[in-house]
Amino acid sequence: MKLAILSHCAMDTITIGEKSFEQIGGPPCYGGLTARNLKFDVELFTKFGHDFPTSFLKESKISFDNSRSEKKTTRFRIDINGSERTLRLENVCEPIDFTESDADAFLISPIFNEIKKTELSKSIFDSKFTLIDPQGFLRYVDENRRVFLSYSDIDLTKISAIKLNPAEANALVGGSDIESLKKLVKSGIKYVILTNKIDVSMLVGDKLYSLTLPNKEIYDTTGIGDIFCSTFACTMVKEKDFLWAICFAGGSAQAALDNKEIGLLKVPKKGAIETNASYFYNTINFKQV
Repeated sequence: MKLAILSHCAMDTITIGEKSFEQIGGPPCYGGLTARNLKFDVELFTKFGHDFPTSFLKESKISFDNSRSEKKTTRFRIDINGSERTLRLENVCEPIDFTESDADAFLISPIFNEIKKTELSKSIFDSKFTLIDPQGFLRYVDENRRVFLSYSDIDLTKISAIKLNPAEANALVGGSDIESLKKLVKSGIKYVILTNKIDVSMLVGDKLYSLTLPNKEIYDTTGIGDIFCSTFACTMVKEKDFLWAICFAGGSAQAALDNKEIGLLKVPKKGAIETNASYFYNTINFKQV
């Protein structure tokens, strides 16, 4: 089976306390490697410059045709303090060209306006499972290049699932409470996922499912959302069971945090994801809303 990821690759300078690390990143890297660990083929629709090392993608057998740009790779400076982080945008690569794909699932996860909103209305998404992380559609920068969120009108009619944090939900639908999330269900989205640090909730129709990641020490959180989304999409198209999908996604996020590694070294292996998923499957809660 195949997962297609629409997003820019990135070069991240990550600062934790007094230490700084330069890492390749973005959803194509974190989400792509996660999908490969789950035995999926991966096709990228992305752009990066000559400053981006492609050896990782080649070694991971991730397809990235027509991705090279003459512009430099999108670059962020990320300052991390526990579960909180501050982003500054240092460079943006050119927009993504999206063509037809035979992928079984699509992960649409822009990091800064690299995908035209009109792409979301393409007919290719009519019959495929499509998960969107809308962060890059909602991001803007101030005069200091610091990233903030603001409302953006996004066509969600062809989207199967959406993953947001409270700040993104507030920017998109005016809040992260149940009534706000119901607006997304009414727009046609089957699975509305809200991640709030260690708390994960999923609204499916009139039922709210929730699980909590064990409260352990948090180190580098960069890419955790990409790992989560990739796992959810892959599990949905393989198992066709949304409960397993949310448990696997939570399991992958927890396994990544347990690794206590920087950058792509945190991407978990399949065995660790499965072990955590089994635990969450037996502890997940739900209620009618």
